[in-house]
Amino acid sequence: MTSKRHGERPPVPEKLPAPVVDSHTHLDACGALTREAVVEVLDRAEAAGVDRVVTVADDLPSARWVAEASTWDPRVFGAVALHPTRTASFGDAERDELAKLAEHPRVVAIGETGLDYYWDYSPPAAQQDAFRWHIELSKRTGKALMIHDRDAHADVLSTLDAEGAPSTVVFHCFSGDLDFARACVERGFVLSFAGPVTFKNSAALREVVEWVPEDRVLVETDAPFLTPHPFRGRPNEPYAANYTLRAMATLRGVDLAEFGVAVTRNAERVFGLRDVEWS
Repeated sequence: MTSKRHGERPPVPEKLPAPVVDSHTHLDACGALTREAVVEVLDRAEAAGVDRVVTVADDLPSARWVAEASTWDPRVFGAVALHPTRTASFGDAERDELAKLAEHPRVVAIGETGLDYYWDYSPPAAQQDAFRWHIELSKRTGKALMIHDRDAHADVLSTLDAEGAPSTVVFHCFSGDLDFARACVERGFVLSFAGPVTFKNSAALREVVEWVPEDRVLVETDAPFLTPHPFRGRPNEPYAANYTLRAMATLRGVDLAEFGVAVTRNAERVFGLRDVEWS
């Protein structure tokens, strides 16, 4: 995954009154490829009150990098999988290596996996087969399943229902309407929200943010993509979760500090962050 974002980063906002976790970012795509660059990104994030991140793989080289990068700084955790658009060729060798990487002690989720019917990079049948395999891997490892769902709501839910969903399922960058959100929450799933909740054309998504139960919500950046308004199109970084969290608290009409504490509690529960050792 490479970034096509151009221009200056948004300003680092005033620090949040309570720290939060960026539940889905791509540090490698942000250009933070070395230990020093990762620390620099995390220092900027911490200055804004974003004190930990889950950096997410989208292909096998990225998964290798994620596992390694999670050992560079205690504020970094990893998620490994093949993105659905990368699954046209997904054989035993790739599955074996991903399964080994998933056992890494600082890998806290299997993701991002799911279905993407927007791009025509991988046939639906190949995506569905890979999705089923990742569901099984999540169950086997006991690590959260991180869902990528683009234009595939019905098939994602039906696959999870047919296979039996893992105990913890996160819909990354949730993009459905209120009916779909209700269907997910009824199944015990967690909804993670990124910059689009701040976009002017996201009325349906804002309705979901207002409704979603407090114990079923996470915040993320999906950096370097989906930079919050009014900085849309500029490079995104984990610190920008600050902007999204503020917008979400305003939509819900709740105290920012209390909401941040709740969202952080959710991230720690979903990913088992307090149980991950640093050495």
